[in-house]
Amino acid sequence: MRIAFLGTGDFGAPALRALVAAGHTVVTAISQPDRPAGRGRQLRPTFIHALADGLGVRHIQTEDVNALNPADALGGAEIGVVAAFGQKIGNAILDTLPLGCVNIHGSLLPKYRGAAPVQWAIINGDEVTGVTVFQLDEDWDAGPVWGRRELRIAETETASELHDRLAQLGAPLIVEALGAILCADAEPETQDDSQATHAPKLSRRDSWIDWSESAFNVVRRINGLWSRPVATCMLPTPGGGNERLQLARALVTDTVGEPTAEFPPGAFLPDQTVQAGRGRVRLLEVKPAGGKLMSFEAFARGRQVQPTMRLLPLEEP
Repeated sequence: MRIAFLGTGDFGAPALRALVAAGHTVVTAISQPDRPAGRGRQLRPTFIHALADGLGVRHIQTEDVNALNPADALGGAEIGVVAAFGQKIGNAILDTLPLGCVNIHGSLLPKYRGAAPVQWAIINGDEVTGVTVFQLDEDWDAGPVWGRRELRIAETETASELHDRLAQLGAPLIVEALGAILCADAEPETQDDSQATHAPKLSRRDSWIDWSESAFNVVRRINGLWSRPVATCMLPTPGGGNERLQLARALVTDTVGEPTAEFPPGAFLPDQTVQAGRGRVRLLEVKPAGGKLMSFEAFARGRQVQPTMRLLPLEEP
């Protein structure tokens, strides 16, 4: 098939590679513009831009795909494949493609329609999630489904890790889905809108940790927010100040322990676990301000974390 690939982030990279490896002709790749990144704020190619260059695929960058001339941009493609593109695709593009567009989405639709399905699956404590290929229509993530694959979420898996596993899972699924689309007898499955849930975009406000919640809820939020927007707290320092601390990975070690006057929610206990509203949390990986990701054990040794020291929120919600 002749394919127009629309993607920006690294979620779509395995799919683009798989489509080329399967013998499809990717006639154009469209992504959002390159952005400054890193401490030096140097312009950095998007993942799809860099990959398209490496594969020898024509590449277009645009702030608004719907402002392009569809015939010129799509290069005679039969179908569009969309993955982490970051823009809503209008009818002019969809109508120009004989087979429309299909999208690779990081959840088992109709669950978690929206911008942050991977993060919310972990935050909400799901044990299973997956990836879906569906036909784009005028409604957000609501088109008919060509295929799904599922996987289990590991106990301490972060959203960053789950994102990468889902991206790999989506690569063979999109190749399989295109085969189904070419089959005259295949029909996509209509989504059950009554079962739909939403996964809104996360903001820095969502990085606030409420230690009065259960250990399970706290751990799922920490793991689900890494590596963006990142659960963040303040740790008091011996000099009377506070150090900003990002929490990357955590584990529930107890589900029933209650806070006390000596060890309120957010306080470190003698075994260096953190007291939650119910149960205790063991921090596994953290990132201090201006530092690198490291084990909490190493961080605690260097900062001489003591019992009753308390992790504080950045600000009140």
